Formats: sequence, C-alpha cells, structure tokens
Amino acid sequence: MDEKLKTEALAYHAGPTPGKISIAPTKPLTTQADLVLAYSPGVAAACLAIAADASLANQYTSRANLVGVITNGTAVLGLGNIGPLAAKPVMEGKSCLFKRFADIDVYDIELNAHDPDKLVDIIAALEPTLGGI
Repeated sequence: MDEKLKTEALAYHAGPTPGKISIAPTKPLTTQADLVLAYSPGVAAACLAIAADASLANQYTSRANLVGVITNGTAVLGLGNIGPLAAKPVMEGKSCLFKRFADIDVYDIELNAHDPDKLVDIIAALEPTLGGI
C-alpha cells in the first residue's frame, strides 16, 4: 500500500468519530413518556409478551434485522491471522456493507478465543440476540 493511501485510510478510520459504525435508537426518546415506553415500566409489556410467545421477539425487538459479523481474527480478508482486535476494522467494514446495501443492522464481534469447540459454544450462545450470524 502506498503512503498516500495509507494516510488517507487511517484518517478515514480515525475521524471525525473513530470507526465506521454506531448504534442509534429507532424511536425518538425525546420525552418522559417515550422513556416510560422504551424502558421501565413500559418495556415490561414487550418482555412479558415475548416470554409468553418467543416468536414475538421479531415484532417487539430489533432481532429480526440484526446480524452478527463474528471473527477471532485467524483468517482475515487476505491479511491472515492478525488477531481479533486488528480484525475489527474489517468487521466494521463488513457491517457498513450490510447497512448501506441491505439496511441490515450489524454488531461486529471480535472474539479472543481459538479453540473451535469453544468458538462454536460462544457463537451459539449469542443466538437469542441475533437474527443471523
């Protein structure tokens, strides 16, 4: 990579806000009434509905439109085994592609785990949070 591209890429990733993704609410949350509905006590209605019928999670939460892009950094985009933290910019980039071209929300998740069985257990345990992995 030439120095000009390297400098531009690092500046792009650094600012004005570091990284390439953020989380934003889907509701206005501008009044006390909004907060009562979004959190306590109103949130209990959604919780109890989902407890009674798990299929309602997609109706009352963002789960159906939420994907996990997960890596342990051992096989990253032509870079090889660079570790989970160094893989984060690539995972953020993939997240941006999902959002920009499919309007799918993404959590990038970098795991410091290398045992395949342990990875499977960790990723499988995330299932209630994510609509896709």
